[in-house]
Amino acid sequence: MLQNVLDTQKEVLDFEITNAETLEQFRLNFLSKKGKVSLLFEQFKLVPGDQKKEFGQKLNILKNIAQDKLTNAQVSFTSVANDLNIDFSLPGDQITIGSRHPLSIVRNKINEIFNRIGFTVADGPEIEDDWHVFSALNFPADHPARDMQDTFFIEKNPDILLRTHTSSVQIRVMETQKPPIRALFPGRVFRNEAISARAHCIFHQVEGLYVDKNVSFADLKQTLLYFAKEMFGKDTQIRLRPSFFPFTEPSAEMDISCSICGGKGCNICKYSGWVEILGCGMVDPNVLEACGIDSKEYSGFAFGMGIERTTMLKYQINDIRLFFENDVRFLKQFAAEA
Repeated sequence: MLQNVLDTQKEVLDFEITNAETLEQFRLNFLSKKGKVSLLFEQFKLVPGDQKKEFGQKLNILKNIAQDKLTNAQVSFTSVANDLNIDFSLPGDQITIGSRHPLSIVRNKINEIFNRIGFTVADGPEIEDDWHVFSALNFPADHPARDMQDTFFIEKNPDILLRTHTSSVQIRVMETQKPPIRALFPGRVFRNEAISARAHCIFHQVEGLYVDKNVSFADLKQTLLYFAKEMFGKDTQIRLRPSFFPFTEPSAEMDISCSICGGKGCNICKYSGWVEILGCGMVDPNVLEACGIDSKEYSGFAFGMGIERTTMLKYQINDIRLFFENDVRFLKQFAAEA
């Protein structure tokens, strides 16, 4: 009986399947209920006990060979049939080309504007230590920004956190480079805030730093005026209001004339004609000294803005959450901008 299995296996291997008819004939001869393989399985009970193991192994090998040959032939004939049904004269399917995210478009635009006046782009880690995020930036030990309500600390080590601003990269640059320094720092930042139409726990910032001899507040003002006109239009005006930041002294917040209403007043600018866009100021001498820069010889200015807020103003977007939802209907509106 073992010889019958070997003879049937040879028949399976020698059988030529050339078309659909021979494919069906192969199935009937070997794998149908009355096929040779099925009949051999029925004879298994007649095999002597000492031969059952070897007979069963050979029989399973035969079945697998026959089944594989049938399956491969079916796939082959199906592929050929499908190819024959293709009309190669039809036009191809249109491939939709994606576009850059609006935040990427605005970030690149900001980088381009400041590159024209000598600013280079620098990057740093998103997971930072307390020194680079707070201490070196002149934050007091009891400053509320250090609180868990504002900052995502990593639980295993309370001195390690997700950066709350890209000012940490400013510290790293000043620690490793000697003045003059003229650099831009775009990146993603994290704060423990409730998500709403105007706020998110993840957002993007771009900050700038210029450190050299005899840098003045007038240099800061002219730099920001140049940026505002390049980004929002040549008729844009700026306004600087006194403010406070631990790492700059004096400090200011900058407003731009509303590009929607031309300064006449609308719901975007809350009918004031002005829209706040960034914070800025002269680098505090304590920050320079913490980075090993002589504050008596060098001075500098710094500024920072939210890329989401700038993008919302530029494209009149009223909900920050749209930037994170990956809705193609929203994103494809910016295809022409990329």
